[in-house]
Amino acid sequence: MSRRTIIGIIFIVAALIKLADMWGIVHLNWEHSWTAYFGPLLLLYIGAELVIYGFSHNPSQWLRRPLPQGENGKRINCVVRLGADEYVYQGEPFHGARLDAFLGGLRLDLREAVISDDEEIDVRTYLGGVKIHVPANVNIVVKSNNFIGGVNNRTGNHMISHAPCLHIVASNFLGGMTIEN
Repeated sequence: MSRRTIIGIIFIVAALIKLADMWGIVHLNWEHSWTAYFGPLLLLYIGAELVIYGFSHNPSQWLRRPLPQGENGKRINCVVRLGADEYVYQGEPFHGARLDAFLGGLRLDLREAVISDDEEIDVRTYLGGVKIHVPANVNIVVKSNNFIGGVNNRTGNHMISHAPCLHIVASNFLGGMTIEN
């Protein structure tokens, strides 16, 4: 783990301890004011950013995994917790996915995947990040629900007639995702 990732985890733990104090689980005698509520959110955000940055900018931490097989060879399910996983399609057909990132990063490379029909990618992040590389010959439609997080669509808003469409549905809680060609 990089130094930046460790510092991010320390920030997250400090925020969780402060929240436990506010909820009466532990008693630390910290002062309660408006900053007491703002502080944990700020610590969580900074910690998550440091963890995500540490994983996304250090390629040696990404572990390339074999493509999981979904039910009947269809939709796949990829889950990462406290780590960084990468899934790369190299000519295989793609039939949708569910991607979950909890305190970690997940990369899905579809640039060489065979996408012949409209497909859906369901993304859920919690203090984590997801990066999806898509081919240039598909349309991208993004719907997201974010809490202190977001989606960065770097593919452009061009629509290609008669091209398959990837519907990306994202739910980000203190996390985010990037889509690019």
